Amino acid sequence: MTATPDQPSTPASPAEPASQAAAASAQAGALDSARLLQGHKAVTIAHNGTLYRLQATRLGKLILTK
Repeated sequence: MTATPDQPSTPASPAEPASQAAAASAQAGALDSARLLQGHKAVTIAHNGTLYRLQATRLGKLILTK
């Protein structure tokens, strides 16, 4: 939030979460979910001999299940 003596405080801009996502993607080892899903709604991931399912919801969230 920003405030000046003449103006009330205002909420942070909606662009800030997008910049946080960009910063997270820049971290070593970060992958974009679109790259993992490759246009599919769900993918199966093998990890240490166990299969997991990564699914994108209609609301744009991710669910990882065993």
